[in-house]
This record gives sequence, structure tokens and C-alpha cells, in this order.
Amino acid sequence: MTKPVHLSAIIPNELAGKRLDQALAILFSQHSRSRLQNWIRNGDVHINNTVMRQRERVKGGELVQIKTTYEVQQSWSAEDISLQIFYEDEALLVLNKAAGMVVHPGAGNPEHTLLNALLHYDPKLEFVPRAGIVQRLDKDTSGLMVIARTPQCHTNLVEQLQARKIRREYQAIVAGVMTAGGSIDQPIGRHPRKRTHMAVVNNGKPAVTHYRIIKKYAAHTHVRVLLETGRTHQIRVHMSYLRHPIVGDPVYGRRTIIPKGASERLISVLQSFSRQALHAGAISLQHPITNELLHCEVPLPQDMQTLIDALEADVRKNR
Repeated sequence: MTKPVHLSAIIPNELAGKRLDQALAILFSQHSRSRLQNWIRNGDVHINNTVMRQRERVKGGELVQIKTTYEVQQSWSAEDISLQIFYEDEALLVLNKAAGMVVHPGAGNPEHTLLNALLHYDPKLEFVPRAGIVQRLDKDTSGLMVIARTPQCHTNLVEQLQARKIRREYQAIVAGVMTAGGSIDQPIGRHPRKRTHMAVVNNGKPAVTHYRIIKKYAAHTHVRVLLETGRTHQIRVHMSYLRHPIVGDPVYGRRTIIPKGASERLISVLQSFSRQALHAGAISLQHPITNELLHCEVPLPQDMQTLIDALEADVRKNR
């Protein structure tokens, strides 16, 4: 459903010298900067009855008029679902998402998602794009996510993400013994045949993943992964591309690898691991209000720690 928009204002003198899109983001903070930029590009924004480019500078005193329409955000219901809040203030939340929780409602998951839980935790998030969700984690990936609590903070955090200023660090347990750390710079796009899967493809979007080894085991490797870009399923696709898929990955993985001479406990843990062994353990960003560095870090969830404990016990057994 579309909604008509009719906005007008005089650009105050204190905004003189700012880019048009920056000035509009301050004047009309109820709308995201990306939405305002789209309206500028579409010619829906008139400054003194003329069209300006978003990077042009305003002088102050101009009349801004916006006449357009926009797609109204779907109405989602609030649900009382427990959340693990790691940090919060008036600008943002940082939460530790459990494996198994879908982030956003969609086909097959119309409710019981993180978004529904957020609307219950903070009803004002109804007025923030995507209820403040800035980046996503796959359903079965656990770990830290940042949530904006105002439209202005949402715009700021999205811009930080697009500018690669938000540092996201993961831990993963992969199949096979890696020889050394490194980087993967391979484009990712839709799989040419399996349209619900992603893959390394020539016409994909640029994707860069850095990884280093934490510890090697008989047939597995515990790695730390740093994302430079944020493509769908990026770590899972890149690790599979290296022929070191993430343990338990039902889409990009392969049959369970059992080390020679493995204990019954390790065999049981490996065979019963029911999701990709991937955890977003740390996130760093510039606070959108204070501009100070905010760093958050959480330990591995119990299922991944149990797997590592079993791998460690097998090492001790075979010494």
C-alpha cells in the first residue's frame, strides 16, 4: 500500500553548507536518509521550485517541497519473546541472538521472529525502519546484532555498515585441517541453478572474508573470521568455496567428517550438531550519538563450546 507524502520547510541558516541529503535528513528525521535520497534522485524534491542533486550544498533560507508517495511498512505484531540484551542506551541495543531465531518475518516465517520480539521489548521501534534492524544473521547463526532505536541512529548505522566501519568478528568450526589463515576475495551471487542458494559466481557482488586459525584438530579447524563485506551467507559460501565448509551447515556443507580413532563422545557430538557452527562473537562500531568506539563481545554458545570441548578431549586422548 502506498501513502502520499507532502512535506515543506525552510532550510534554516545553521544548515548552510551541508549537502542536500544531509540537510533533509535533519529536517525530516522521520524518514530514513536512503528514502530521502531516492526521492531526490526521482525528482520528487524541489528547492525553490528547482531540482537539485543530493550532493549539492544548501545555502540556508531555501524552500523545500517534497511531493511523492512511499510504500507503507507492513504492520507487524509485537510478541513476548525473550531476548538476550547485551547492551542498551537511548540510541541502540546490542543483543545476542540465539540460534534458531529468524530475524525478519517473511515467507514461511510470518511471526515469532526477532522483529516481533523487538516490537514487544520497545514499542517505539514501530517507527524505525525494519524495527531498527541494521544487519541480519541467518536463522541458525548465533551472536551479536545491533539495533537502532531511532530513525536517525538507523540511518547512521546503515551508513557505517555500507562504509565498512562496523567491524564484525565471527568464530566458526570448519571441516578439514586448514594450513594457514588468509583472505577470500570472491564475488557472491545467486546460485545459477539452485535459486535459494548463494555461490561464488563471476557476476556476483564483491565479497571479502578474512580468516585466521585459532586451533587445528585431527579433521577440523577452529577459525576466527572477519567480514569486510556483508553478502548473504558470505562466510558459509566462502568457507565452502575453500573446501572447508562449516560443521553442521545443511546447505553448503557435506557429510559429517569423523576423525580416525575418534571417541564415541566426539562422534555423537559431531553427528548430532544440528546447525552451522557459526557465531557472531564480537562487534565494534562508532556510537551514533557520542561518536565513541563501542565494542561488544560474547562467548561461544553452549553447543559450539561442547563441540570444541569434545575436539579438545580427543586431542588429549590421542597424545
